[in-house]
Amino acid sequence: MALGLTLFAGLATGIGGLIAISRKTPGERFLAGSLGFSVGVMLYVSFVEIFPKARVELISVWGERGGSWATVGAFFGGIALIAIIDRLVPSAINPHEPGTVGGAVDGYERRARMMKMGVLTAIAIAIHNFPEGFATFLSGLSDPTVAIPVALAIAIHNIPEGIAVAVPLREATGSRKKALMWSTLSGLAEPAGALVGYLILLPFMGPSTLGLCFAAVAGIMVFISVDELLPTAISTGKHHTAIYGLLAGMAVMAISLLLFI
Repeated sequence: MALGLTLFAGLATGIGGLIAISRKTPGERFLAGSLGFSVGVMLYVSFVEIFPKARVELISVWGERGGSWATVGAFFGGIALIAIIDRLVPSAINPHEPGTVGGAVDGYERRARMMKMGVLTAIAIAIHNFPEGFATFLSGLSDPTVAIPVALAIAIHNIPEGIAVAVPLREATGSRKKALMWSTLSGLAEPAGALVGYLILLPFMGPSTLGLCFAAVAGIMVFISVDELLPTAISTGKHHTAIYGLLAGMAVMAISLLLFI
């Protein structure tokens, strides 16, 4: 189930590809609201569910003081990891930078440049999606009631990434099929990240490993939300819609968790 949820979230880039090749682009209000909704879900689940679970696991191993310090350290370690990855990708091709979603390729004059930008964007998305895939997968292993909304939130924010890949590649190759194929394949980095992370950590799996991973995952999700998704949502010019979407995401996440108490 965990792998299935991760695959679902990753392949949502293909939905973005379908939007791009159909000549339809999501409106600014839709983008702002849906991305804001993703932010709300990811922030709420990170602070209310995943971080506390990490602390409980680590305290059971290292005691109140040691476990609390380890939780905070792993949380900021996760933030540092995704921040480093983010800095290694040039902002001009980084799909998580505000202004690079949707119509970012308007004004490119040559097909060769379109091709280069499309391929580099696909690579950038794959790099970013690797830790996201592990985050989704680990959530699925821990608690499906948490993992399902997390997977949905990540899937929503993968849709404009698929658009960012498909638009330039369609213009460069003239092929809708190739544009859709590459936008879909770029999302497969998520299940790949899940499997690689799991295989590496499997021999060491236990309360301490799970706790550290949970805390790091919470940090990764918080960074993605505040550094990438929220600025992109606000850059659409629909600031209030983005915030309303954020609050709606928190409310839906809160209610969904309460239903399983």
